[in-house]
Amino acid sequence: MGLRVKFWSQTSLLIPIRLLLPSHPLPRSSSSLHTYSLPAHRKPLVRAIASSTEALAPAKMVKAIRALKWEDVETGEPGEGEIRVKNKAIGVNFIDVYFRKGVYKAQSMPFTPGMEAVGEVIAVGPGLTGRNIGDIVAYAGNPMGSYAEEQILPANKVVPVPSSISPVIAASVMLKGMTTQFLVRRCFKVEPEHTILVHAAAGGVGSLLCQWANALGATVIGTVSSKEKAAQAKDDGCHHGSLACLKTRGYMVSFGQSSGTPDPLPLSALAPKALFLTRPSLMLYTETRDELLETAGEVFANIASGVLRVRVNHTYPLSEAAQAHADLESRKTSGSIVLIP
Repeated sequence: MGLRVKFWSQTSLLIPIRLLLPSHPLPRSSSSLHTYSLPAHRKPLVRAIASSTEALAPAKMVKAIRALKWEDVETGEPGEGEIRVKNKAIGVNFIDVYFRKGVYKAQSMPFTPGMEAVGEVIAVGPGLTGRNIGDIVAYAGNPMGSYAEEQILPANKVVPVPSSISPVIAASVMLKGMTTQFLVRRCFKVEPEHTILVHAAAGGVGSLLCQWANALGATVIGTVSSKEKAAQAKDDGCHHGSLACLKTRGYMVSFGQSSGTPDPLPLSALAPKALFLTRPSLMLYTETRDELLETAGEVFANIASGVLRVRVNHTYPLSEAAQAHADLESRKTSGSIVLIP
């Protein structure tokens, strides 16, 4: 049994404390199941498991950040091809906010957010080889649900963490670091003669993008929201503090929407300069086991060699995930945010 932070739909009515709809089937346990009376259109949300532990006090109307709640859950045992991981550090990313706000749709409601973490293998599924109890592993992407003390994961979705890199650093850089790797190495291969513009240059991905592109010899332009963040961006390798327009046949790469959903862009707007526009996804660049290992391996190698300096500027207890989200959305943070179970 472990604790997780669960997200309740902001359109839900009054939610009793300890309600839980798991993202995967729960094993049978001594806890009794309850059904709470909700309107017919809310029936998918009524399955719950009682908890004997203290939970956060519910709001009368569950919405926005207050929808993140502590819950008791049964983690279960790993099946074939799976491992059970006890998390040591959990990365916080804007994609977690997107899912919480409904910009991206979760497969079920409520759900456990979180797309990256580092933990210790505490159980392996039957017949599984190549993973041992005690291994320190990192994971990013699907399955979602890293805001938890423990998680069941497919063994082929985790990578070993070098002993020279701490769990906190590794957890803060898996999603952001691998996103940076595929952006500068594969989506658009950055070379010394290139000039690139990085928005939110002091953020988790932005900081790594500036450093990596600078190490590759590119000229880096960054945009930030404060003088303090401008100083960090320059330290990370930004050469200019002003915007520069894309040149003819230039590339625009949009990999996120931390400032909200981008305005629609008509294709005709690309024509005057014959511009290229792409919206890549990390998951499509790490679909195979070899791609995942190569991507994570290069990130860890660049940390070890000093090419990347990972700034974990903010840590919170896992139970305070809501505060971490509030600070992230209000732009009070820079660098990476990590939750500690």
